[in-house]
Amino acid sequence: MKRGRRLLTGLVKPRSEAVTNEDWMRHALRMAHKAEQQGEVPVGAVLVYQGRCIGEGWNQPIQSHDPSAHAEIVAIRQAGLALQNYRLPESCLYVTLEPCVMCMGAIAHARIKRLVFGADDPKRGAVCHALQLSDAAFLNHHVDWLGGVLAADCSEVLTDFFRARR
Repeated sequence: MKRGRRLLTGLVKPRSEAVTNEDWMRHALRMAHKAEQQGEVPVGAVLVYQGRCIGEGWNQPIQSHDPSAHAEIVAIRQAGLALQNYRLPESCLYVTLEPCVMCMGAIAHARIKRLVFGADDPKRGAVCHALQLSDAAFLNHHVDWLGGVLAADCSEVLTDFFRARR
């Protein structure tokens, strides 16, 4: 697993020790399957605050006619409504694929503390691959991150989806 700056072992665990990063990622995978059922690229996200899910989402730009309707953005919007605040400090976002530039911008703007992702995105990933926005000096917020949680499962969903479409 890859770790970002300042991330300590166990830091991203929800308050309940019975619930692990893998459990939350499995929840995000269930969201990814919803996207797949709707013909969308299968990416899912879950936003956790104080040990509970306050937002969840799956990719839906085609269905919603909204290019910004990535799983992360949908989950962040839902969480903002749940807390009645666009800032979501002390929260942790679980997503099945390394976030893109747009989503990393939203994560920083929402002040999300931690990010846990499954599959790497070497071509478009903006956490630690194509760009490294988690540590960009020009951003006024930096997110701690952990990559590679259930990476094989998260990658398989995407690979199978694109293989079926070719």
